[in-house]
Amino acid sequence: MKQLFILALSVLTISCNSAQTNVSTTVMSKVDYASTITAEDLKTHLYTFASDQMEGRMTGTDGQKLAAEYLRNFYMDQGIPSPIEENNYYQNIPASYLGRRVTNDSENIVAYIKGSEKPEEVIVLSAHYDHVGKRDNGDIYNGADDDGSGTVAMLEIAEAFQKAVKDGNGPKRSILFLHVTGEEIGLYGSKYYTENPLFPLENTLCNLNTDMIGRIDPDKAGGEDYIYLIGSDKLSQELHDLSEAVNEKYVNLELDYKFNDDNDPNRFYYRSDHYNFAKKNIPVIFYFNGVHEDYHQPTDTPDKIEYELMSKRARLIFHTAWEVANREERIIADKLK
Repeated sequence: MKQLFILALSVLTISCNSAQTNVSTTVMSKVDYASTITAEDLKTHLYTFASDQMEGRMTGTDGQKLAAEYLRNFYMDQGIPSPIEENNYYQNIPASYLGRRVTNDSENIVAYIKGSEKPEEVIVLSAHYDHVGKRDNGDIYNGADDDGSGTVAMLEIAEAFQKAVKDGNGPKRSILFLHVTGEEIGLYGSKYYTENPLFPLENTLCNLNTDMIGRIDPDKAGGEDYIYLIGSDKLSQELHDLSEAVNEKYVNLELDYKFNDDNDPNRFYYRSDHYNFAKKNIPVIFYFNGVHEDYHQPTDTPDKIEYELMSKRARLIFHTAWEVANREERIIADKLK
């Protein structure tokens, strides 16, 4: 009898310890996955992605094609599938759609992590990977901040989500990683996606758009630990409140809404790819560091990026996407007029 009691007690102890371990893993996992988004990895990606080899990534050029190939190869290596067909990550856009400045089969790059419980509901993470090419004299617009920074941040975010998937802890809702072309010539890539969506727009919960997160606005000197957020409260108070709570709990950046003002003369709300989603009444957040002296200049190079700050901003986006993907109720556009 005594031996049976000891055996039962041992089983109970093991069971309790196992339960405690599972709870601990669940609580800590999101932080652990976010911590894989590192300054070192971002720097490694960006020194290649914004190198002279990419020739400024102008839409329809050989440089843009090389950049597209880099993104495709990354997703293939990570085992993150395409939502189109196996090993085809290209959403092709006809040259006729892209306006007079482009004579060439540009393409958005898309990858996809399927949700474990509500796969039909989709969060779109976007960044434009094109830039403005090169000058007649051969000077290259590397576009390290604009928008190499947002592009490689998305790669790191995707890798963090894929680690969760491999651990059996993937998101409940689906995540679409959308690298759009044609932003610099008129937001064409995101426009094409919203007119030819791979998933129904009525099931697209929100768009988190990342366009320039690697530098510091000169106006923020002395208060560099910040990010500008644009659009978070335009369509969904829920999304705005969730964003604020996530930042306070996990990252603690200053969330600056200077450019969110309806009367902002820069009109940044209308100038990046999130706007094509907002026009379809899909809640958005645009993550932005502001402009600087190297904006749209050949001097926007990888050596000027603040990689530690960039990794912190990228982790904010990861945490926000994670919360939207895993919360009980879906985010809705609750401020429609």
